[in-house]
Amino acid sequence: MRTLPPLAGGTDGPDALRPLLDTVLDALRTGGADRGGPLPAGGPEAVAARVEAAAGDPLPDHGTGAEAALRTLVTALTQGAADPADPLCAAHLHCPPLAVATAADLAASALNPSMDSWDQAPAASVLETLITGTLAREVYPHADTDAGTAPDALVTTGGTEANQLAVLLARETHRTTRPVQLITGANAHHSLTRAAWLLGLPEPIVLPTPNGTLDPATLDEALTDLPGPRLVAATAGTTDAGLIDPLPEIADRCAAHGARLHIDAAYGAGLLFSPHHRAALTGLDRAHTVTLDLHKLGWQPVAAGLLAVRHPTDLAPLTHQADYLNADDDTEAGLPDLLGRSLRTTRRPDILKIAVTLKALGRTGIAALVDQVVALAHHLARLVDLHPGLDLYDTPTLTTVLFRPTGANDDDIAEIRRRLLTEGRAVLGRARVDGRLWLKATLLNPHTDPGDLAALLKLVEGHTPR
Repeated sequence: MRTLPPLAGGTDGPDALRPLLDTVLDALRTGGADRGGPLPAGGPEAVAARVEAAAGDPLPDHGTGAEAALRTLVTALTQGAADPADPLCAAHLHCPPLAVATAADLAASALNPSMDSWDQAPAASVLETLITGTLAREVYPHADTDAGTAPDALVTTGGTEANQLAVLLARETHRTTRPVQLITGANAHHSLTRAAWLLGLPEPIVLPTPNGTLDPATLDEALTDLPGPRLVAATAGTTDAGLIDPLPEIADRCAAHGARLHIDAAYGAGLLFSPHHRAALTGLDRAHTVTLDLHKLGWQPVAAGLLAVRHPTDLAPLTHQADYLNADDDTEAGLPDLLGRSLRTTRRPDILKIAVTLKALGRTGIAALVDQVVALAHHLARLVDLHPGLDLYDTPTLTTVLFRPTGANDDDIAEIRRRLLTEGRAVLGRARVDGRLWLKATLLNPHTDPGDLAALLKLVEGHTPR
């Protein structure tokens, strides 16, 4: 009789996992050393060739065994990875995850709770309730704390799902003869416009943001001219430049016109943990809904998004009944109903890694990480500002620094970035602001040091056309 492969769970699971983890860790070390930088060299074709060679026949008649498969494919994936833990990998809102959070994620995978019914996730459902309530109170510190009226939060796959849920809740809250009208700035994340399309709402009204942020006076004019229910989506941490809209003034305009307010703080919400920087989010608690994303300024493995709501009654439209998951008699008997916590059915316990991180680091530990990366961004901005061959866009608000070589045109900027990527030397983003293309450094690695930043600028300088 053929021996069956071991499982990760159960009392024997840890013993089965232990040697496999050694193999994975060795492969991560070997693959990272082989890569030798923030990105594999050679560009897309070279990476594809190496991965295809390592994969061989993806579905052989007879398997290679667990150790060989793990060693080969984890090594290949690591060799071909963009490593956000490398100081010169600084293009996107793509954080290097904390070791403690990653270890917690392993436990979540091994136990494999499914967060769609209590009998699949008894302890995880309790933990999710505790942590989402805690984070909701961070967003809404002055809200009612009584059961049933306290602010709440839902776990999502990230900012996109959270923004889609915010638009959905606005649509359902304002079900009248007229559909809700979404109003955003040109600086808003693309997921908001896609959410309106997905939900069958009118084309969003996109207001110009010539200074990179939503202008309250322009918003006031738009609200004055628009009848019916309106949803204003402001941003606390734009993707391109890390800017924060003037939240108190926007909240004032929304209140004056009876408009609903959503704030996409997927990037900026991490400032809530920092006594030095949370004032930049003043006005956040006046929003009806707020997007958070802790796989950005929270150092979590993907995915770790949330949508916070000021009034938990707003979540009522998500109520759903499926007899095999939340039968009425089970709910009446006291089994918690989880289906109204998401539009997804099966979902993994992403709350565990967040809970472990909060417990391990505490408020001061997370604040130290936030303060560190903000300080790094300001240091890089100073280096750029003092460099005779580089132009700085502006002093950073969060951890994004936009810059470009003096005298370079947009084609030069695009070419510099692609050459650095192809050589595997550095990973920089790109952003079009004020009609020009800029190189974008997004600093989320707290272990980056000033020497790394100087080296990054040196690489850009060396790839600038003369």
